[in-house]
Amino acid sequence: MDRTRRTPGLSSLTTSRISSSQYASHGASLRTQQSQSLATQLSVFQSLLHNFAITHSKDIRANPEFRAEFARMCSALGVDFLASSHHRGTQDSAAGKDGSSIWAQMLGSSVNDFYFNLGVLIVEHCRATRSENGGLISVAEIRQRIEQGQSNSIGSSMNASEDDIIRAVDSLSPLGSCFSIMKIGHRMLIRSVPKELNTDQSTVLEAIQVMGYVTVSMLQLNLNWERARAVAVVDDLMTDSLVWVDMQAGENEYWSPAFISGEGAVNG
Repeated sequence: MDRTRRTPGLSSLTTSRISSSQYASHGASLRTQQSQSLATQLSVFQSLLHNFAITHSKDIRANPEFRAEFARMCSALGVDFLASSHHRGTQDSAAGKDGSSIWAQMLGSSVNDFYFNLGVLIVEHCRATRSENGGLISVAEIRQRIEQGQSNSIGSSMNASEDDIIRAVDSLSPLGSCFSIMKIGHRMLIRSVPKELNTDQSTVLEAIQVMGYVTVSMLQLNLNWERARAVAVVDDLMTDSLVWVDMQAGENEYWSPAFISGEGAVNG
């Protein structure tokens, strides 16, 4: 029997446990250092953004394109300069004594007021046209209506970009509103009714956007739908005023007022 060969004992087990503990401790230390480094870098970026906002506050308030680019920079750094609109009275580090954010203090209340007033106009236009379009209107048409001042409100004409309109609609969500942005095909639309579109309805609206209009036979031919399915979908859309019907052709043609007016807004 070879007595020179020794089997692992308690000492080797203890050494292994010590090594594992050291590796775990070193890993935790590296994670902490990396986290601190990222936090420092983010703080530097936010400080630079702070200085940029002070320097260019006039352009941010007055220029829609410049404002959109500034908003994208804020989003990339996790900063929402509109957040103060929904957190009045908070006492966190991002808020001032009056509950407004540092961005509101730097840029003045005019930026938040701009989006608030824009949101009010969007709600007004959506409600005014709901009987015509069933609560689905293109962002392009809303922008055109607002720029032309097609509203009964004082000061209803505003210089707003489509990005501003989308941001204003998004800012309405904390109020529990039913307003939301949806995309059908390549077009951005504002939905002002709580009802969700199902897959078939979205497919038909996208087809109308591409083809101009649809008929039941077109849906049957291009989508391989049964006639009953196609009829049910267009009937539901008509009930919600999301499509209009033209009975003058040989077969009923279904058009979407959102896309008809949207094309006019783009081409006009």
